[in-house]
Amino acid sequence: MPQEVTEAYVLQRPARAVGPVIFASPHSGRDYPAAFLARAVLDRQAIRSSEDAFVDLLFESAPALGAPLLAARAPRAFIDLNRAADELDPAVIEGIARAPHNPRVTSGLGVIPRVVAGGRPIYSGKLGLAEAEARIARFWHPYHQALAALVEETRATFGQAVLIDCHSMPHEAIEAHSRPGQSRPEVVLGDRYGVAAGREVVDRIEAAFAGAGLRVGRNAPFAGAYIAQAYGRPMRGVHVVQVEIDRALYMNEARIEPLPGFDAFRSLIEGVVAEILRPSGLALAAE
Repeated sequence: MPQEVTEAYVLQRPARAVGPVIFASPHSGRDYPAAFLARAVLDRQAIRSSEDAFVDLLFESAPALGAPLLAARAPRAFIDLNRAADELDPAVIEGIARAPHNPRVTSGLGVIPRVVAGGRPIYSGKLGLAEAEARIARFWHPYHQALAALVEETRATFGQAVLIDCHSMPHEAIEAHSRPGQSRPEVVLGDRYGVAAGREVVDRIEAAFAGAGLRVGRNAPFAGAYIAQAYGRPMRGVHVVQVEIDRALYMNEARIEPLPGFDAFRSLIEGVVAEILRPSGLALAAE
C-alpha cells in the first residue's frame, strides 16, 4: 500500500479505495522529542497517560481493506491535534492574552496542553510563544492539511466523505459517567448530537461495533471535539464520527502495555472495519 511518512504523520493509502470512508488517529502519536521530555516534570510513563496508545494499531487493517488511515506521530501531550490552532492557554504560554472562556483551555487541554490525565502539570513554568507557534507550524498544520486534502479528495471521488476519528477513553471516564445498574458502553460514538454526521451514517457505524459484540453509546461522555466540529458538514456531504474505545478492553492503562488479548481484540476491530467498508454499507448510508 502507498505510504507517506512525515515528521507529523503517517498516511497509508489503500491500493484502491472501496468507498467514502477515512480513518484517522490524531492522539496515538508516540514520537516524544528528547528536548520535550527533558523539559517536562513528569516521567515518561506519566506523560504517556494522555496518549491514545495503540489506537493506530487497532485500525491498521483499514488500508488493506480499502480505506486510508492517517495517524499522527507527535504525541498529544506535546501538541493536541484535536484542538483548534488558536486554543492557546495563557497559563502555559507566555504572551497570550486571556481569551473568552473556553472550558478545554481552562482545564489545561488546549492545543499546547498544560496537563496530562488527572490534571498533572507537564511543565514547571511557561513556554515561549515562538516555541508554541513552531510546534503548531511543524505538526498541527501538516496533519490538518493532509486530513483536509483526504476529505476533499474523497468527497470529489465518491460524492461524500465519512471521517471516522479514532480515539480511546480511560475506563474510569466510563465509570464516572455511568449510573448504578446502568450498562456501561465499551464504545462511544460522538457526532456532536447529530450536528457532525447524518443519523444513518452513525447508525451504520454503531451496527458494525454492536455486531462485533461491543456495547455502544452515543455522545456521553464524549460528543466530539475540534475535528468533529470543524470538519463535520453533513449537508455538504462530509460526516465525522468520533469513536472512543474503552482502553481496558485491550491495554493495561497503568503500565501502558497491550493486554495478552490485544491481537484478538485487534482482529475484532478489523472485523468492524470490514463491516463498515462492506459494499452498499456506508456509501449508501451517506447518500
